[in-house]
Amino acid sequence: MPLAVRAVFLCVGFLAWLFVLAFGGEHDGVNIWPMPKSATHGSQTLFLSKDFVLSTQGSKYGDGSGLLKEAFDRMIDAIEVNHIVDGRTPTSSVLAGLNVLILSPQDQLNYGIDESYKLDVPAAGKHVYARIEAQTVYGALHALQTFSQLCHFNIYKRIVELELAPWYILDQPRFPYRGLLIDTARHYLPLPIIKGVIDSMAYSKLNVLHWHIVDKQSFPLEIPSYPRLWSGAYSYSERYTKADALEIVQYAERRGVNVLAEIDVPGHALSWGVGYPDLWPSAECQEPLDVSKEFTFKVIDGILSDFTKVFKFRFVHLGGDEVNTSCWANTPHIIEWLNKHGMNESQGYKYFVLRAQKIALSHGYEVINWEETFNNFGSQLSPKTVVHNWLGGGVAQKVVAAGLRCIVSNQDKWYLDHLDVPWQKFYMNEPLTNISTPEQQKLVIGGEVCMWGESIDASDIEQTIWPRAAAAAERLWTPLDKLAKDPRQATGRLARFRCLLNQRGVAAAPVAGPGRAAPLGPGSCYKQ
Repeated sequence: MPLAVRAVFLCVGFLAWLFVLAFGGEHDGVNIWPMPKSATHGSQTLFLSKDFVLSTQGSKYGDGSGLLKEAFDRMIDAIEVNHIVDGRTPTSSVLAGLNVLILSPQDQLNYGIDESYKLDVPAAGKHVYARIEAQTVYGALHALQTFSQLCHFNIYKRIVELELAPWYILDQPRFPYRGLLIDTARHYLPLPIIKGVIDSMAYSKLNVLHWHIVDKQSFPLEIPSYPRLWSGAYSYSERYTKADALEIVQYAERRGVNVLAEIDVPGHALSWGVGYPDLWPSAECQEPLDVSKEFTFKVIDGILSDFTKVFKFRFVHLGGDEVNTSCWANTPHIIEWLNKHGMNESQGYKYFVLRAQKIALSHGYEVINWEETFNNFGSQLSPKTVVHNWLGGGVAQKVVAAGLRCIVSNQDKWYLDHLDVPWQKFYMNEPLTNISTPEQQKLVIGGEVCMWGESIDASDIEQTIWPRAAAAAERLWTPLDKLAKDPRQATGRLARFRCLLNQRGVAAAPVAGPGRAAPLGPGSCYKQ
């Protein structure tokens, strides 16, 4: 980065800190990210017992799979951040454990599940328990994340403290879909890296990992129905088996994160033809996929059939963006097929998208498509379509006016590969801009930040995602009236959350800088 640009960001960061120091945050004493729906607190300090325990007295959730106990153990590890807790626990003001009351016995994760919770931390006492109440275990997982942010390791006493008790927090998400896209086609991401991304998503209460698995450059996923498809991977080792994909889905589910699988058709699919050249229009002209051949749609059907055994989320993403049909117009057998069916290339594009939708619907999925499909033939999309906005603002208004659902990811504000977009713009990007009626607002199911992979790999993905994705996460979780009206009011809280991520092993970049910025000089984590 040029020195002049670095100097500008340093100045902006310094001014932001002056603002915070002068005027404080918008929610004094509440350093939780994302900000809860409501939170009240006192001024007392409690100490977590060395034998801090999980209780489920009165809960209807049996935890036969150990999901809740695993989450509790992860929370303790996150709070202790690898310190040795060997200090002497006081005899009073000791928090003995956490009682988690879950009202539903079910733990099947999917879109629209109740994620609300109540968290009650009592005032000082001799042997007291904090209490979580949630409709589902996934609401309880969010409550555990919040509780972890109330605690810290006291480096002098070498014990864990919880300050500002008593706490009473009532919380639920603003939007049911809060997503992060990763791209394993432009660069292969090893399984531990993907799992690390999922862990960090849970810290900020994001709940959908959009897995852009394949693209023109690479097809890394095993498809048992068509086993030569992953011949399009970069190399023998840069691949995911079906068991790998299932492991990712199950790992995510146990952290309250759904996995949305994407195959982008008919464009962005050159890699498919490495193993099955018949999918190409010709050897010289290799994408979009050949619209004229039944084999093309048999392959799509086979992929989605295999997906149903792995990806249990309600939705599947079928892409549909950036389709250049000039290849079809220059391939004799496709021209003949189009003429026979009374179509031009644009109509062939529509035919392909709508037929792919029908295949997905036949497998029980609802379909997400990029916005070009709506812009070109929105009135003919399946009514179960969710339109994924990315090109810019104003699209969501048109989508919901047409009665379709929408996910907002406008590239000028929520594309993480745009390194010049600072966290403040991520924070202020409002999905419901100019959508005023409650009926239409409900059709915006949420938003997603997109980590496209052209310029990231395992070496730099975390610092490119964080902390900017956290800024969007608060926008998607927190009620509108609780959001900071000026992002400078959230700077201190976000800096604290970024440092918390660092302490938990997540390579989140400094707040004072553009995307993927390095520290500008020596200093405290909390002021970078």
